[in-house]
Amino acid sequence: MSQGEEAIQALREALRFSPDNVPLRTHLAQSLAGFGRFDEAEQEFRDALSRAPQDASVKVGLASVYAQQGKTSQALVIVEDLCRKKNAPAKAHVLYAKLLLGEGDVPNAVAQYKLGLEIDPSAADQSLGAKLGVGSGNDEGPVFEGRVRESWEGDPGEFSAEVERPKITFRDVGGMDGVKEEINVKILYPLKHGDLYKAYGKTAGGGILMYGPPGCGKTHLARATAGEIGAGFISVGINDVLEMWIGSSERNLHQLFESARSNAPCVLFFDEVDALGGRRSDMLSGTARQLINQFLSEMDGVESSNEGVLVLAATNAPWHVDPAFRRPGRFDKVLFVPPPDAPGRAAVLRIHLQGKPQDNIDVNDVAKRTDSFSGADMKAVIDSAIEQKLRDAIKTGIPSPLTTKDLLAAAKSLKPTTKEWFSTARNYALYSNQGGTYDDVIKYMKLP
Repeated sequence: MSQGEEAIQALREALRFSPDNVPLRTHLAQSLAGFGRFDEAEQEFRDALSRAPQDASVKVGLASVYAQQGKTSQALVIVEDLCRKKNAPAKAHVLYAKLLLGEGDVPNAVAQYKLGLEIDPSAADQSLGAKLGVGSGNDEGPVFEGRVRESWEGDPGEFSAEVERPKITFRDVGGMDGVKEEINVKILYPLKHGDLYKAYGKTAGGGILMYGPPGCGKTHLARATAGEIGAGFISVGINDVLEMWIGSSERNLHQLFESARSNAPCVLFFDEVDALGGRRSDMLSGTARQLINQFLSEMDGVESSNEGVLVLAATNAPWHVDPAFRRPGRFDKVLFVPPPDAPGRAAVLRIHLQGKPQDNIDVNDVAKRTDSFSGADMKAVIDSAIEQKLRDAIKTGIPSPLTTKDLLAAAKSLKPTTKEWFSTARNYALYSNQGGTYDDVIKYMKLP
C-alpha cells in the first residue's frame, strides 16, 4: 500500500469515529482529488455539504471537482450562486473565471478573476492569469485583460485565407434560373460590361443574401458565381472568424475582406451568415455587437474600397440576420432560393447521374414525383438507389445499372427535408413581413 493510500485510509478510519467532522471530510475529499480520484472526492464533498449546507469552502471544493470531471454546468450553478454573495471566497471567483473562459466569455472571466485577486491576492492562478492577461507579469504579454495586443491594422498578407479558382459555372447548377439572373444583374454584368455600367455611375461589387431551406444549392451557386467570371473565391465559415479573445474576431473579419480586396475580382462567401451577423438586439454580450459593427463597416468599405469584391452570403434563418445588413450598399438584394422545380430537379438528377451505370432513366418522371425535394434530397435519392443496387449485387454477384424504377423506389422511401423549414418560415412570412422580404416565400407557399 502506497503512502498516499495509507493517508486516505487513515482519514477514512478517523471519519468512521467522527462522521460529522466537516473539516476532516473536506480534507479527505481534497486528498482524493489530489490523487485524481474525482468521483470519490465528489461523493465526500457532497456528504460534507449535506452536513454543512452553507459552508462556502465545501461548495468551492465540490464545484472544482465537478469542473475537473467536465461537469461544467453543475460547477457553474454552484459558483454563480456563490459569487452573487458579498462574502464569496476568492477561490470561488477564480474558479468562476476559469469556467467562463472555457465558455468563451472572456470579458466576464477577466472581471471575476480581478475580483478574486482583490479579495485575496494569494488565490492567483498564474496559468489562468497569463491566459487572461491579468496580474503581475502580464502587462507586457500578448494579451492584456482579455484583449489581444496585436494590431489588426497589420499586413493582410499574413492572414492565411484560401483563395480558390472554381472551375464550375452556372451550367453546373441545376435550375434556379431566376436566382442566376439576379446574380448576373447585380454583380456579374458590372464586371462583364464595366464600361457600360461606369457610364451610369455603377461600380463593380455589392452584396447578395441568399436564403431558403437547407440543401437547395446556395453554397454551390456561390462557387459557380466565381467560376462564371474566373474570379477568386473565399469561403468563410464561422470557425474562420470567431475567436474567444476580444478583438481577434474583428481582426479576422477585416483580414478576410482585405484578402478579397487584394485578389479582386473576388467572391467573398459567408455561409450561415446569421451566426456572424445576428440581430444586435438579441446579443447578450458587447463583443458580439462589436463584431456585427465591424462586419457592417467592412461591407461599407469605410477604410478600403470594395471595388471588385462580390459579397455573397447564405442563411437558412434570414429572420435572425440584423436588419442593418439589408440597407443599400450591403446585402441590398435578398434572394429566396426555393427547392428546385420539376425541370430543376431533372437537371440536378442529370448532373449527379453522370458517370454512373444507368439504363434509360426517365429523369423527368422521377422529377415529377419528387415535389418539394431539395437538391440535396435528389442526390440522396440517387445514393439510396445505388446502396440498394450494391446490396443486390453482393447477394447475386451480378451488378446491374440504375433504372427509373430504382430511383422511384428510393424516392418513395425518403421524405423532403424542406418541409420543416417551410413550417417555420410560414410564421415569419405571415407576421413579420413588413418590408416585403418574404414576399417570395408567400408566393411560393401560395399563402393568402
